[in-house]
Amino acid sequence: MKKVYNFNAGPAALPKEVLEKAQHEFLNYRGTGLSVMELSHRSKHYEAIQEKAMQLLRALMRIPEDYEILFMQGGASLQFTTIPSNFLTGDKIANYCLTGSWSEKALKEASRVGRTHIASSSKINNYTFIPENLTLSDKPAYVHLTSNNTIFGTQWQSFPTLPQSVPLIADMSSDILSKQIELEKFSLIYAGAQKNLGPSGVTVVIIKKDLLDTCPEPLPTMLNYQTYATNKSLYNTPPTYSIYMLSLVLEWVENQGGIKEIEKRNTEKANRLYHTIDSSHGFYNGPSQTNSRSKMNVVFTLPTEKLTLSFLKQADEKGFVGLAGHRLIGGCRASIYNAVSLADCEELASFMEKFRTDSI
Repeated sequence: MKKVYNFNAGPAALPKEVLEKAQHEFLNYRGTGLSVMELSHRSKHYEAIQEKAMQLLRALMRIPEDYEILFMQGGASLQFTTIPSNFLTGDKIANYCLTGSWSEKALKEASRVGRTHIASSSKINNYTFIPENLTLSDKPAYVHLTSNNTIFGTQWQSFPTLPQSVPLIADMSSDILSKQIELEKFSLIYAGAQKNLGPSGVTVVIIKKDLLDTCPEPLPTMLNYQTYATNKSLYNTPPTYSIYMLSLVLEWVENQGGIKEIEKRNTEKANRLYHTIDSSHGFYNGPSQTNSRSKMNVVFTLPTEKLTLSFLKQADEKGFVGLAGHRLIGGCRASIYNAVSLADCEELASFMEKFRTDSI
């Protein structure tokens, strides 16, 4: 089988060591004679898997004890509804930072629940930068941002400091675990797993307990964060295999040296590809502004559509998978999540340099 370089935006690359361990345990988990997919979610074997995942996540991200870790389903998209359902109450107004398509969708869902306000936006500039200056509404229920924008290739380099009474909420689906963050700035973080955490199926929610205490009781059971906290994310059958894979990925991150080492590698990977773009004399163009560039999704264009199609065709023939840009904006995109190696990025950079030279 030829070498494949996985630059898919999500579901994305998983560490080879994780896949191999999952393969080894697939038919017989720890002598049970069962696959993890066959274990009862009430069994001691599965409960140990889930508890380990929570402990590893808490240790790696340095999550204080006054935060709960919840495992939910429905991806980030369900969180778009769950957040305002829990916290957009009374005469309060939900504040949103618009930096791309996913923040637009989050705002749209919140507007179905209550009043909303756009605290900042870079839409007029086609989302090429992160607008860090916020203008809050009266009576803000919370401020919501998307930490990394997979489609437009921008990322928050630092996060806003808000008044103590205003919760900061972040969709970190595409850059959680990629760098160490100052968690205490946030009241709630959520992330669909299919980038840095594991396969699709589980959504991780990290929520401050004092925010959790404000969830209204009349909510539908499965939309109330208290349901998951009270029942240790076992109110109903959780996505057991996805959580098992999450635990293996977290174990892998720990074995790599933790988030500090992962962040160092991610910086090296991004620098290599952005150097290739910046030194191409305009052949490759990165639309995102330099101080807002994403280290997870390197977005770039070529001079013509014909060259773009040729680039993608030759890349596919060489084993580079997932380089087509999102259908909304076209162009190209290399998603370089944690499991993508520096060596793979070096290979892509070399291919890009050769393609440019051959095309001139």
